[in-house]
Amino acid sequence: MATRCEICCEILIAILLPPLGVCFRHGCCSVEFCICLLLTLLGYVPGIIYALYVIVFINRDPDDYYWRPLNA
Repeated sequence: MATRCEICCEILIAILLPPLGVCFRHGCCSVEFCICLLLTLLGYVPGIIYALYVIVFINRDPDDYYWRPLNA
């Protein structure tokens, strides 16, 4: 799980460059990054809103239910 300092730094980066903050959190080849890049190209404010949503509310930890193998 990310620490509070990491999340604060990602939020600050997401306000300046929204796709970069999402890239740090989820990686460059993720759906979240592509959506954020598209929204930022269409309008800066929608990119910021989506980046903040992705950083704060979407969990990337492998302990999540969807990451568990079927036989676990």
